[in-house]
Amino acid sequence: MAATALSAQSAYAAPVATRASRRASRARAPLRCVAEDAESPSAVATGGTPVRKTSMLVIGATGTLGRQVVRRALDEGYDVRCLVRPRQNPADFLRDWGATTVSGDLTKPETLPAAFVGIHTVVDASTARPEEDTYAIDWKAKVACIQTAASMGIQRYVFYSIDKCEQHKEVPLMNMKFAVEEYLKASGMNYTVLRLCGFMQPLISGYAVPVLEEQPLWGTDDDTRTAYLDTQDVAKMTLAACRRDEAANKVMTLAGPKSYSVREVIALCEKLGGADAQVNKVPVLALKATRALTRFFQWTAPASDRLAFAEVLASGVKFEAPMDETYEILGMDASETTSLEQYLEEYFSKILKKLKEVGGQSRQKDFYL
Repeated sequence: MAATALSAQSAYAAPVATRASRRASRARAPLRCVAEDAESPSAVATGGTPVRKTSMLVIGATGTLGRQVVRRALDEGYDVRCLVRPRQNPADFLRDWGATTVSGDLTKPETLPAAFVGIHTVVDASTARPEEDTYAIDWKAKVACIQTAASMGIQRYVFYSIDKCEQHKEVPLMNMKFAVEEYLKASGMNYTVLRLCGFMQPLISGYAVPVLEEQPLWGTDDDTRTAYLDTQDVAKMTLAACRRDEAANKVMTLAGPKSYSVREVIALCEKLGGADAQVNKVPVLALKATRALTRFFQWTAPASDRLAFAEVLASGVKFEAPMDETYEILGMDASETTSLEQYLEEYFSKILKKLKEVGGQSRQKDFYL
């Protein structure tokens, strides 16, 4: 059945991005992230020795979200395996927590199967870093992981996507996320897609620290609103989705209790930090003009792709969603979710207390909870 699961694949169209490996002096050729371009994943019968439901593989375990998933899963009694790339500085902290690690390279499919042996649930939190090829990591590697998981009989695959990705296919990353969603649905595996609106953690370096440091920060003149979530709460919701059959084969948007504009986030930081922010505004038209210029040249293609995403984030879109049904599916209550006010209040109270204890002002930038 899984072998014929891509019968509707021609409907999955996707526009612009390029293979970073293609070097050309002319303008970039359009790229298709389409389910029909990838080989059909085929699930196998789950015979032989049954795997434990508590066996979990986390891909992207060293990232901001991935490490929170690992911690939460370990706390809940899961046997956690982490797929990590070979590196000079290994992810020792994951082993210190009690997880096991397996080396593999997402861009080399032949290195993946060993990590999937004896696994019940895969949580894929990987995404390209700024210096990496987005197409290679967020499309080709995803296809390879899904194919490997399906062929090895993985019983639940959890994938993180972006809220409203189907509405903004002009943005390469959002286009790839939606294409992966469709490919995963056609894989024959039980899946859960969790669409994310935004994380609270980047707001610390983006807004809270500049306010404390009396440094200028950047904002836009738009009305975009984002319902931010603490990554610890995302991890909690993820583990709830893994436990509950009601979350199988569902696409759910995870959103915080309230959405905020950039202006409101800055005002909240000013209030809690007791200082006025120096805000430099970037007009949305400037983002559009810069993107239009950079997309014509191969060497500025990654910048153009990121500006496309920034353009959407600054176009008045509301990244938010009602959560009542989602909480019911996950067996959770809204009171378990941290609000942005609570998160920032905890951060500022800790930092200001430390500054008071040392009796002076600080210019230290690594203030993270």
